[in-house]
Amino acid sequence: MPPNGSTALLLLLPPLLLLLLLRSFANAGSLDADVAALSDFRLVADPSGAALATWNVSANPAPCAGAWRGVTCAGGRVTRLVLEGLGLSGAAALPALARLDGLRVLSLKGNGFSGEIPDLSPLAGLKLLFLAGNELSGAIPPSLGALYRLYRLDLSSNKLSGAVPPELSRLDRLLTLRLDSNRLSGGVDAIALPRLQELNVSNNLMSGRIPAAMASFPAAAFGGNVGLCSAPLPPCKDEAPQPNASAAVNASAAGDCPPASAMVASSPSGKPAGAEAASGVKGKMSRAAVVAIVAGDFAVVGLVAGLLFCYFWPRLSGRRSARRLQQGEKIVYSSSPYGAAGVVAAAAGGSTFERGKMVFLEDLSCSDGRTRRFELEELLRASAEMLGKGGCGTAYKAVLDDGTVVTVKRLRDAATPAAASKKDFEHHMAVLGRLRHPNIVPLNAYYYARDEKLLVYEYMPNGSLFSVLHGNRGPGRTPLEWAARLRIAAGAARGLAYIHHSGRRGSGTPKLAHGNIKSTNILLDRFGVARLADCGLAQLGSSPAAAAARSAGYRAPEAPPPPRPWASHRGDVYAFGVVLLELLTGRFPGSELPNGGVVVELPRWVQSVVREEWTSEVFDLELMKDKGIEEEMVAMLQLALSCTAAAPEQRPKVGYVVKMVDEVRACGETASPSHESMDESSGVSDSPAVSEGGALSQ
Repeated sequence: MPPNGSTALLLLLPPLLLLLLLRSFANAGSLDADVAALSDFRLVADPSGAALATWNVSANPAPCAGAWRGVTCAGGRVTRLVLEGLGLSGAAALPALARLDGLRVLSLKGNGFSGEIPDLSPLAGLKLLFLAGNELSGAIPPSLGALYRLYRLDLSSNKLSGAVPPELSRLDRLLTLRLDSNRLSGGVDAIALPRLQELNVSNNLMSGRIPAAMASFPAAAFGGNVGLCSAPLPPCKDEAPQPNASAAVNASAAGDCPPASAMVASSPSGKPAGAEAASGVKGKMSRAAVVAIVAGDFAVVGLVAGLLFCYFWPRLSGRRSARRLQQGEKIVYSSSPYGAAGVVAAAAGGSTFERGKMVFLEDLSCSDGRTRRFELEELLRASAEMLGKGGCGTAYKAVLDDGTVVTVKRLRDAATPAAASKKDFEHHMAVLGRLRHPNIVPLNAYYYARDEKLLVYEYMPNGSLFSVLHGNRGPGRTPLEWAARLRIAAGAARGLAYIHHSGRRGSGTPKLAHGNIKSTNILLDRFGVARLADCGLAQLGSSPAAAAARSAGYRAPEAPPPPRPWASHRGDVYAFGVVLLELLTGRFPGSELPNGGVVVELPRWVQSVVREEWTSEVFDLELMKDKGIEEEMVAMLQLALSCTAAAPEQRPKVGYVVKMVDEVRACGETASPSHESMDESSGVSDSPAVSEGGALSQ
C-alpha cells in the first residue's frame, strides 16, 4: 500500500532533522564564525576603526596570532575578549558577541555601550563577565542564570532597572557579584548564593529584608538602598530590639509597688506617719535625720574623690599608656615570634622610644565577607606558627582573636635599616599594595618601626609549589598530575605578566619586577590557584648568605653576586623558566641525583641530558602514568629552555610565555574536555585598579 502524504512526511522528518543538526554543527564552533562575529561587533562598536584598528582581516587575517587587540585564542577558538576603556559604544553591538560560543572571559568595562543586555545564554562556557561602567539599561536578563559556569559577574555603574531575576540563584559557582550604582529595585533574596565571597548592591533602589544568609557581608555592600533593612543594616520596623532585662525587672517591681501617693500612710490618729514621728521626737534627733546626715557626708566625700580622680587620672593614664606602648614594642622584639630579643632595651628611657603604626593598604576581607582591620596589640596576641624563612625574612601563620588567619612576614634587619629610608619604604609598600590580581598574594597591611617591619598578607592554606611538587616523595605520596602542573604554570605566568605591566607609561608608577621567582614563592590558595608571593621585596635589601645560596639556582647569569639586591624583567623570565623545568623534571636546584651528584644549575643539567637520552631521563617519572601528554611536555620543555637562554635578549617576554602556556593547556583540554579549573577565573582581574584586564590585554 503506498504511503499517503502524512506518512511520507513522517518518513522524511528524521532525515531532515539529522541534516539540520549536521548543518548546525558544521556552522558552529569554527574560527571563521568567530571572526565574522567580531567583525560585526566592530562595525557597530567602533565605526571609526580607531580603537580596533588591528582588527583588519586583510592586514591581520589570523586573530589568534596575537595581533588583534584584546583577543585571545585557545584550541583554535576565541576564548577571551578583553576590551576595557576604549570608548566603544552602540546599542546593537553586544548581540554579535553572543555568537562567540567558545568564549570564557568577556570584559568590556569602562566603555559606552547602551541598550539592554542581550541574551548571552549561548556562551555556555563563560566564566568571567565584566560589563561595568557602561550605559546599559533595562532589566537584568533572566538568561544570565543559564551561565552556570560563571565565577565573577560585574554589572555595576550602569542604568539597569527592575528586580534582580530569581534565575540568578542558579549561579551556584559565583564568587563575585557586583550590581552597585544602578537603578535596581525589589529585594535581594535571589542573590543569596552559597559560594559568594564578594557582593555589592549599594546605591540602588532596593528594598525589603536582607536574608540571614547575607548578614555576614559588610554594611557597605548594601548602603545607598533606603528600603533595605536587617543585619548588617539597621533592623526592620518589625524587628524591634528586646527590652533590657534589668529594665523589665525594674518595671515589674514598680508595678507591684503602690503609687507614690500611697507611700504617705496614715497613722491611727489620722496624721501622716512622718509627721507623727517628727512630733514625737521632741528634743531628740530622729533616725531619719541621722541617715540624711550620714548620706550627705558620703556624698561630699564622693564628690571630693571624683574631683581628685579627674585631676590626677590623665597624668597617671598617660604614664601607663607610654609604659604599655613600650611594653608592646618589647613584645614585638622579644616574646613575639615576629621579632628579635633585646632590641629596644634602651627605649625604657622614654626619649628614644618610637611607636610604630599598622598601616592598611586595603581592607582585609575575612572568609565570610566581613571587612577586617586590627591593631598591633591584637596581632601580638595572635597564636603564631612559623611557615618558613626566606631571603627577605621569616613568615608566620597568625590566628587572630576572632579566628581570622593571616600571614605575617617579619623583614630582616638588613631591609631598610636606616630611619632615613622610612619614606622610601612606605612608598614602596604603597606600590606593592596596589598589586591586586587573582594570581598574586595581596599585601594588605604593614607595620613600620625603626627596628621592626612586619608585612601582613592573605593566608594561602595549600602551601607552596615546592612542597606539593617535591615534598614526601616516596610510598604513599599523591603525585602532582600534569593538568595541575599546567594550571599552576599558567596562573604564575599571568601573575608575573601583571607585575611586569603594572608600571605603565604616563601612570607615574615605576616599572616593577618580582626579583625572587622560585617554587617556594608560588603559593596555592584554598581553590588551588597559583599565586606569586614576595612580590617586589627583593629590592628592599640584601639577603643572608644561606638564603642567597638557596635562590642562586634561579638567578640569571647576568645577575650580580647573590648578596646584592637585583631584579629585572629578563631575570624574572629566566627564573620562571627554571620553575617550568622543575614542573617537567621533578627536580630543583640543589637536588641530589641518583648517581650521587647534585643539580646545581637545572637548565645546564637538562641541556646535558637532552643531548644524550632526554626521553627517558629528563621528565619526571611521576608523569609517565599520564598518557598522551608527550607532545605537551616537549612543547613546555622548549618554552622552558628558551626562557633560560644565557643571553637575556634571547629570552621571550612574559606575554609570549603566557600565550604559549595557554596554548599547551588548550591542547590538553581539547584532548580531555572534562578538565575544569578555578584558574580560569584568574584570566582577568576584576579589580578596578587593573586596566585592560591585567596581563591578557597586552
